[in-house]
Amino acid sequence: MSRRTTVQALAGSCHPEPVAAVTAISTALAVAAGLGWRSLVVGAAVFTGQLSIGWCNDYLDRDRDRAALRPDKPVALGLVSSAAVGRSALVSLLMTVPLSLALGWRAALAHALLVGGGWFYNLVAKPTALSVVPYLVAFGALPSIVTLAASPTTTASIAPGWATAGGALLGASAHFTNTLPDLADDERAGVRGLPHRLGRRGSLVAAVVVLAAACLVLAFGPGGGLGVTAVVLLALAGAAIVGIVIAAGRADGTRDAFRLTVLTAVLAVALLVIRGNQLT
Repeated sequence: MSRRTTVQALAGSCHPEPVAAVTAISTALAVAAGLGWRSLVVGAAVFTGQLSIGWCNDYLDRDRDRAALRPDKPVALGLVSSAAVGRSALVSLLMTVPLSLALGWRAALAHALLVGGGWFYNLVAKPTALSVVPYLVAFGALPSIVTLAASPTTTASIAPGWATAGGALLGASAHFTNTLPDLADDERAGVRGLPHRLGRRGSLVAAVVVLAAACLVLAFGPGGGLGVTAVVLLALAGAAIVGIVIAAGRADGTRDAFRLTVLTAVLAVALLVIRGNQLT
């Protein structure tokens, strides 16, 4: 197997979409909060941390993925060894430490909650009714990485309550939304997290409820005027949520409801980013 093939397989095993999304959100939030070039350090630290979580997940799920013949899992297809994926998880986790500390020890602790939440989910919480808890904790900590990194040599504060709550709600929505396409495969593999216990419709309802709450918290939590951009984003999110309800009521509307849920999540994230200048 060529080195290029191995690299491509490792890239496919790290859960590239969530890695890219969380890294982009963190970097954009840091830029909006005025961190300047330090935003790149935030992005690098979050990137390596998310890589470690993704590779850890695929390493731990290797036997289930092989049994299910998952076509989207390089380990299951034999394109890369599980040992290589496991080593990559540990190496990227070690790389996260100095990058996090470069932001200051307080920001490093907040980032430890983000990364630790992902690893705790993979190792412990994934098959339990408490599977959403690591997402709440991890993403609730994300805005504080930015606020604490903004002043690493002075007394810095954690993110305001509205940002922490908004991040936590976005994390919960990500859990319910990301699990929806794999509910049947997970059930057959014996994974019984909270979304599986709620079922497809229950998970969709949960995702919509927490997304609506996230949008409201991020729009109105900081106080003051909303501004034109925030009003537009909030209106679009509201329209998308109505669309989800309509689509979910149709027998063939599950796919459309899922897509609209993802769109609503993107709009909620945009609300968080445009409020970034009110973090510090």
